[in-house]
Amino acid sequence: MTRRGTALAAAAALVIGWTAGAAWAGEPDAARQAEIMDFVHSTCATCHGASLAGEVGPPLTPAALKDKDSAMLAATILNGRPDTQMMPFTGMISEDEAAWLVGRLKAGLD
Repeated sequence: MTRRGTALAAAAALVIGWTAGAAWAGEPDAARQAEIMDFVHSTCATCHGASLAGEVGPPLTPAALKDKDSAMLAATILNGRPDTQMMPFTGMISEDEAAWLVGRLKAGLD
């Protein structure tokens, strides 16, 4: 399966998980956090590398993100980046969840 195909399959799984529950306000509950982290390790890692140190996509490590604007990073998660392989995840992850994920990425993942 291609990287894009893998990303689309994982994104579909995330949509199913997201639409099965209500939209969250603020920090996602523990189950949703686990779904999002699984998504990061399966889908984001496809381009950003298993350790998120960068491959096709740029690194998503705390050092690489420390000076980046959090709102811009959340917007990138939601809207993707035109003319790159970074696809949009709007509809699969809420604005609050994207903000939470950016905070986790900046702090470093477990």
